[in-house]
Amino acid sequence: MNDLELDVRPILRHGREPFGAIMGAVNRLAKGQRLKLYATFKPEPLFHVMASQGFSNEASPLEDGEWMVIFTPVDGERVAVVESSPDSPESWPDPAHYLDCAELDPPEPMVRILAQLETMPEGEVLFALLGREPIFLFPELKSRGHAWAGDFDETGAAYRLMIRSGGRK
Repeated sequence: MNDLELDVRPILRHGREPFGAIMGAVNRLAKGQRLKLYATFKPEPLFHVMASQGFSNEASPLEDGEWMVIFTPVDGERVAVVESSPDSPESWPDPAHYLDCAELDPPEPMVRILAQLETMPEGEVLFALLGREPIFLFPELKSRGHAWAGDFDETGAAYRLMIRSGGRK
């Protein structure tokens, strides 16, 4: 079986976040297929995210400081990506809380979102606007029992995130 190749170097060179493209490629993988990723830097933060999705990695430096990483599903299996709830966000109530974190530097958006979620009863929805995709927030949401759905706005400059509270833990 051929590897699925994804070159995110052009995305990175334009100052954009490639996480959506990477997760889209992961979702297109056939059973047992590997993802061969090309990046302008060694994407170490992605290693943890992909490990949580059931992938091992092998990183190799290329010329000019660029990298190729092969993500291989462990035991040919992987877990579901990004959305953490079986019920569709379309069935969620309207957001009861709004946070504009678009101008904040990490980790402040994650700190504010998690603090707000601590005050919310189960089933209540938070809408957050962010300046980038919060890839380090997703494992925290999952470990706390929250569901989420998110995407970039039509300009690609802001990330919209809805989180349905799993209740206080």
